[in-house]
Amino acid sequence: MTEHAPYRVLVADDHLTVRMGLASMVAARAELELVGQADCGESAVQQYLQLRPDVVLMDLRMPGVDGVAAIQAIRALDDAARIIILTTFDGEEDIYRGLRAGAKAYLLKDAPHDQIVDCIQAVMHGQHFPPAPLALTLAGRMEGDELSRRELEVLRQMATGKSNKEIARITNITEGTVKFHITAVMAKLGTKSRKAAVAVAIGRGLIIVE
Repeated sequence: MTEHAPYRVLVADDHLTVRMGLASMVAARAELELVGQADCGESAVQQYLQLRPDVVLMDLRMPGVDGVAAIQAIRALDDAARIIILTTFDGEEDIYRGLRAGAKAYLLKDAPHDQIVDCIQAVMHGQHFPPAPLALTLAGRMEGDELSRRELEVLRQMATGKSNKEIARITNITEGTVKFHITAVMAKLGTKSRKAAVAVAIGRGLIIVE
């Protein structure tokens, strides 16, 4: 028997099977109450306004309004909103963006049900719940500098093997400015070479190389 009223939970995920699985898990727990389901970010925001759940379980990659945009919208409407990121991908960049937008915690979708419940309870008690191994890395990034749009643009060109001269032509900036951005990128990523910077960026999910 629970010592508190069940925590009211909204589940947002565009994959029906995943959403139904999470909804069933929530509905089966005495300490939780399923109040709604959303299949896209826009619906998640609308239902949050209508239902005012205690916690939202939010997928990040959804069509249209994605999870990060939905988190930002909800937090703009209610800065006390408690949102937990659910993701299939253990990629640092997606999770970082979600936490930066205002989510309180993240979990992989295949996390054990007990861990999901523990996470909800932790968030309800004002605690953050980022599990290892990304916790320390993400904590450091939350306090550090983000790459600017221009730096990311230069970084993507670096990843394709472009020279400084080629990057300058493609991005319509001077070669000296390219060098400045590359230096800034390496400093922010904590690397000492272009190759290492690209490797770190790919590993974090900052850029995707096809």
